[in-house]
Amino acid sequence: MYCHTIKAMGVIESTVTVDAQVSDVWDVVSDLDAEPKFWKGTKSVRNISFDDNYVQREIVIAFRDKKCIQEVVLDPPRSIKAKFTDGIIKGTKTISLEPVTDGCKITVIWDIRLGGMAGMFSGMVKGHIKKGTKQALDLIKEEVESRRSR
Repeated sequence: MYCHTIKAMGVIESTVTVDAQVSDVWDVVSDLDAEPKFWKGTKSVRNISFDDNYVQREIVIAFRDKKCIQEVVLDPPRSIKAKFTDGIIKGTKTISLEPVTDGCKITVIWDIRLGGMAGMFSGMVKGHIKKGTKQALDLIKEEVESRRSR
């Protein structure tokens, strides 16, 4: 089951239920280096620093190959919150995991704004983020469920 909504300017929420335990889903979504494999809007990731469950990193996004700095906080096995601190994107992307009867519900909430001149592309970028989030959730679901069947 999928649910995709744009709640307000800059806020996008998507969910999917995966037939797996939360721990199995966490193993996939918490592999921050593998993010470009699932999130096609992320072209590359370069980790700057690590401190327990905190990572500072530079990502290159597909929108005009722009670099953004993120502070990522992992709260195993419940959530990952990436805060965009520098670059054309400002705001957060939060991935939450919740056990449900059918397995694990993954919820992704984007609460972002585009800075500077990029703001004029907000509508187009929101559409790409919504589509990219659905694609990422599909790929994550496929990866987790294929690992279970091995």
